[in-house]
Amino acid sequence: ASGIAYTAYRLFMDKQRGIFERFHTMPISRSALLWGHVLTSLVSNAISVIVIILVALVMGFRSSAGILPWLAVAGILALFTLALTWVAAIAGLSAKTVEGASAFSYPLIFLPFISSAFVPTESMPKVVRAFAENQPVTSIVNAIRALLSGQPVGNEIWVALAWCVGILLVAYFFAMRVYKKKV
Repeated sequence: ASGIAYTAYRLFMDKQRGIFERFHTMPISRSALLWGHVLTSLVSNAISVIVIILVALVMGFRSSAGILPWLAVAGILALFTLALTWVAAIAGLSAKTVEGASAFSYPLIFLPFISSAFVPTESMPKVVRAFAENQPVTSIVNAIRALLSGQPVGNEIWVALAWCVGILLVAYFFAMRVYKKKV
């Protein structure tokens, strides 16, 4: 979530500097600039995840998971990053200030703290538990945790994928709508 905030910032700055207008005079797709930002975010966040995994391995993290579970983890993380990047595109295109473009990510940064990432949801108060069990980060964390520990994933992976695809489709639709309206 913190990595995608830079996408909103870059989109806002490009919009302010008139980059969109310059690119629209070229014989390229109108959405190429937007896709360029999204794919750049995906690559830079993938590099960040690789660095985090390497640091974890150096610090002693070991997984009994084979190649397929690791690929599933990479796919879930890439899909979630892609979905959040399209959310960032909406913020970057519709913000009125540079602070507004990057501030949207603050609530997203807190989602892992109100999920099963650090403590079991059963130990949370009822209201917090209800929210934690019905937000995307919990299902993503549970699926990744099960995949890397060699445990049965059950329905968690499907719930995680549904969240990712749902957020992706809705965010893409609204990002393209804002993009066509603003640019």
